[in-house]
Amino acid sequence: MLSQRMPDLAALEVLVAVARTGSLNLAARELGRTQQAVSARIASMETQTGVVLVVRTPRGSSMTPAGAMVAEWAGRLLEAAGELDAGLATLRHDRRVHVRIAASLTVAEQLLPGWLVTFNSERRQKGSAADLTLTAANSTTVADLVRAGDADLGFVEGPRAPRGCRSRIIAHDRLVLVTAPSHPWAKRAAAVSPGELARTPLVTREAGSGTREALQAALAIALRDEVPVTPPALQLATTAAVRAAVLAGAGPAVLSALVVADDLAARRLRQVSLTGLNLVRSLRAVWIGNRTPPAGPVRDLISIAGRRLGRP
Repeated sequence: MLSQRMPDLAALEVLVAVARTGSLNLAARELGRTQQAVSARIASMETQTGVVLVVRTPRGSSMTPAGAMVAEWAGRLLEAAGELDAGLATLRHDRRVHVRIAASLTVAEQLLPGWLVTFNSERRQKGSAADLTLTAANSTTVADLVRAGDADLGFVEGPRAPRGCRSRIIAHDRLVLVTAPSHPWAKRAAAVSPGELARTPLVTREAGSGTREALQAALAIALRDEVPVTPPALQLATTAAVRAAVLAGAGPAVLSALVVADDLAARRLRQVSLTGLNLVRSLRAVWIGNRTPPAGPVRDLISIAGRRLGRP
């Protein structure tokens, strides 16, 4: 029997994350929790084990020698637990499982169809099958579905990982400013500045969209949080609707390069240069549970997404 001083696996995952990142704050970001929650979990573990694991100072936190040793032991234990989890998954249920997927609209429209073709092909080769259902929504809704247990796997876009979820970056995407050929910006030589873009009514997605949040975050950094409140020219619920509105001349928009690649190649839209903005964003897989994705179809699909986008 293990003693009452033995921490549970979830607590050990927190300790290993702190040791790996070297910071309570960075560990909290990686785990999708608040820094206060991570600090409280470490303090609780120190009380339970009777060992000081982390030294806290006004300049930050660092592992004690004992804490580093415990984190090393915990890493080996978590690796073994992951193998047990994978083994149990192979014994569970029948060979046909049901997986609920939720994805942001950019991922659902541009990337997921190709992933699913590869997924189904590989499952057939293994002699197994999986029933997949897909919900396409904005990134905020996707994260809510995963946290509520209404989706087994989510794909989101945006400047940061959703709180309360495990996550893994599978690719990076770039946002671009586009207009119809008839718009005055289509022929301008000078790049658009962050201030000018912030003051311009754009065709945008609704609040909660990963594309919209990524743009607002980039503008806040460039303008030091002094972002003018400019009403959008149009606010639409889908990426396809935004693209169609720009094609119709409703105004400029900032969209994923994946979404407008064909329109730019065919010169149906024009890309306008931007300066002073970092519009590269992360595409993430999100789930609930252990640090590693659940074994089986969920882990397989994340692996396929990473391979197809160059991030194994």
